[in-house]
Amino acid sequence: MNDFKRLRNFKNNNEFIYMSKTTEHKVKASELELKEKVVSINRVTKTTKGGRTFSFSALVVVGNEAGVVGHGLGKAKEVQEAINKGIEDAKKNLIKVPVMKGTIPHDQLAKEGAAKVFIKPAAHGTGVIAGGSMRAVLESAGVTDVLAKSLGSANPHNVVRATIKALSLLREPMRVARTRHLSLKKVFTGQ
Repeated sequence: MNDFKRLRNFKNNNEFIYMSKTTEHKVKASELELKEKVVSINRVTKTTKGGRTFSFSALVVVGNEAGVVGHGLGKAKEVQEAINKGIEDAKKNLIKVPVMKGTIPHDQLAKEGAAKVFIKPAAHGTGVIAGGSMRAVLESAGVTDVLAKSLGSANPHNVVRATIKALSLLREPMRVARTRHLSLKKVFTGQ
């Protein structure tokens, strides 16, 4: 199927252009030592004829604190089982993040649902200036100095997805220099 037919199949052209810009670097979980962080646990109640049944959903972020991060959602009747399912789901969705000297290479804005996030590189010693959901993702990725702001909805599911989308859109300076046929100095200084 050629590109014109594929383009026609999308609902609008902007969606196709945006998808072509994403550069996700998938990683296998088998050879990594991952640490997990539970972002949120939600108790869900279903009312039936026999009474109420409770179940739990857990949003989990995993990462090796060295540039690899992923998120997952687990649902079960017990909290621990939901967390374990979330960890397994997160291990299937790992991406590689370019971390340079403890910070990110450039500013990035990303949107997921009603949640918008903005992440910006910071000087050494700044720390992770971010809210709860974003902090879990950034720390799991191994970012130690960053300024981050959640601009839209505070729904942890969408904030985590938007943060991971922002991290996946980051590009390394070496790759930018190679793509644009520029020297590394010109990428950093613009001269």
